[in-house]
Amino acid sequence: MNIQLISEYAITYGLKIILAIVIVFIGRITAKWLKRVIKKLTTRGNVDKTLSNFLGDLIYILAMIIVIIIALNNLGVKTTSLIAVLGAATLALGLSLQSNLSNLGSGILLLFNRPFKVGDYVEAAGIGGTVNKVSLFQTEMVTPDNKKIFVPNSSITNSNIINYGAHDTRRLDLTVEIDYQDDVEKTREVLRNLAMSDSRVLKEPEPQIEVTELGANGIILIFRPWVKTADYWALKFSLLAGINKAFKENGITIPYPQRDVHVKQQLKGDE
Repeated sequence: MNIQLISEYAITYGLKIILAIVIVFIGRITAKWLKRVIKKLTTRGNVDKTLSNFLGDLIYILAMIIVIIIALNNLGVKTTSLIAVLGAATLALGLSLQSNLSNLGSGILLLFNRPFKVGDYVEAAGIGGTVNKVSLFQTEMVTPDNKKIFVPNSSITNSNIINYGAHDTRRLDLTVEIDYQDDVEKTREVLRNLAMSDSRVLKEPEPQIEVTELGANGIILIFRPWVKTADYWALKFSLLAGINKAFKENGITIPYPQRDVHVKQQLKGDE
């Protein structure tokens, strides 16, 4: 009797165990296949490699969870309570890792929206630097003085992002001030010649040179040449030195702050 009962249990549960193993085996192969498909699709869609790997791993994990639940259900295990436990554990984990999950979500947004790419100089979260790496939780930036800074992704998405490297060209804005006795047209010509003599200044659009204000100490002009983004800082430093030299050679004065002082002399009879 006991031998017959054991045989029945062995046949019944043995078949279920074998079927569960087959389900896990086939499910694992299917999960790996889905992972490869996701990676290929995201690669073709020019999705960032970090996001591509993340999505592939996420699909694989979710597929394996489903496979394991199906296998356990086939063995007669009540998966309803197991799903409830997993849900509660996920909720607790999510609450404990709330900030990290926020950074994760922000990282996915950055990877999808791509407000900047590696190599761009940006200002975000109060920090300026060249983007070195964008990961799921943080963005790595290198400052002009070669400091490496890791910025949480949520801080970036919650702030204004200024991308200085988004376009191939930029406008260089310089302000110059000349004495009221100097010739404005001559000054404009000197600045125009200075711009045209430098090959880094773009011919189109033409440099803008206009009087913008009559200041307390002199006439203020704006000087706005266009330049390739890669040449921006080098040209700025060069033009500033060039303006100073050109103004001296052409007798154009850069005024110092000045103030008229009126002295009233009191007569002796009024003492």
